[in-house]
Amino acid sequence: MALRLGGHSFGDERLLVMAIVNRTPDSFFDRGATFDDAAALAAVDMAVADGADIVDVGGVKAGPGPEVSLAEELDRTVAFVGAVRQRHPDVVISVDTWRHEVGDAVCLVGADLLNDAWGGWDPELAHVAAAHGVGLVCTHTGGAAPRTRPHRVAYDDVLSAVTDFLAGEAARARDAGVPADSILVDPGHDFGKNTRHSLALIRDVDSVVALGWPVLVSLSNKDFVGETLDRPVGERLTGTLAATSVTAWLGARVFRAHQVAATRQTLDMVASIRGSRAPAVSRRGLT
Repeated sequence: MALRLGGHSFGDERLLVMAIVNRTPDSFFDRGATFDDAAALAAVDMAVADGADIVDVGGVKAGPGPEVSLAEELDRTVAFVGAVRQRHPDVVISVDTWRHEVGDAVCLVGADLLNDAWGGWDPELAHVAAAHGVGLVCTHTGGAAPRTRPHRVAYDDVLSAVTDFLAGEAARARDAGVPADSILVDPGHDFGKNTRHSLALIRDVDSVVALGWPVLVSLSNKDFVGETLDRPVGERLTGTLAATSVTAWLGARVFRAHQVAATRQTLDMVASIRGSRAPAVSRRGLT
């Protein structure tokens, strides 16, 4: 299935990098480095230069922390999305939100994709995406409330739970009027899951791919990587890129990432190994 986001259409062999730009003072990864407007715009500029296809703007930290009101989330995201749209008219802009009011406001200033990382917690978000003709990410969280951490979560079969939920959410989005070629599904690594669950969803992500919707994976520097290798946040890139390579080989298509350049090179290498991308240079043994 081709993926259409904004004015762009991406074939099923294209591997896309979604750059993370946090408009929060307390991100687990950058600790507020892009909370300031100037720093955030510079981060977007660098991400685009490094090969990002999509820029994902978030105004609320995913984990627990101080309450962020609707008004504050709007203040952190709407004007910034408008500035990014003016500055980079050709980049796909995504906004990470579960609130339909935020989704409506950012679409009015140029967002192409609503990244609902909280599993349809606000069911109106799908209707907002439909009304604006933009894309929607459907994510499995096991029913977790926004900004909560998993606690003793258990599944009889985590893969079946994830695929059943995502099939239903994607169908609900389509029935709400979201363009079918603009719906993505995300198995939700770490969200409502322990490390063993997330690892299972890496090695079996082809079963999520088999649902027929483009698969987005958000793996970057997450706790499952840190626990697997016993590494702090600042030392998780190697594990992240290993997980990225495996999921790309098994059919995932969009990769949400903090380190864009390294992710872009990893995906280009995978694409060249599988034969869907020619080497950038081919001289060895030819001269």
